[in-house]
Amino acid sequence: MRKLAVLVLLFASYAALHAQTAVKPTCVLVNLTAKPGMREKMGPVMQQEVTDTVQAYLDGKILQWFSRADGTGVMFILNATSVDDAKAIMGALPLDKAGLVNLEFTPLAPLQPLKRLLGAQK
Repeated sequence: MRKLAVLVLLFASYAALHAQTAVKPTCVLVNLTAKPGMREKMGPVMQQEVTDTVQAYLDGKILQWFSRADGTGVMFILNATSVDDAKAIMGALPLDKAGLVNLEFTPLAPLQPLKRLLGAQK
């Protein structure tokens, strides 16, 4: 298992250094954190935030979400193929609408160097 992890890291490093063409994102990772001094203002918004977040999940817009282990926010994996699409999804949620959170967006794509493991297949 450790060898596979090392292989994946090597392929990822190689891809980052030698990328020839951009790969279309298949998901977007979103890091949500409270803006400084805004945590105490979140209470009145949280019931609607939870309701709308669950609805976005049921609608297939949110694939997964997690609490950050450090307690500072939430990580979402969105069913979005661009940062603009992800911004629209998050912009519809009450915490973002109220300007209470910071959002960082990272487009994700399949790990292309894994194709080398398949040999000549593409």
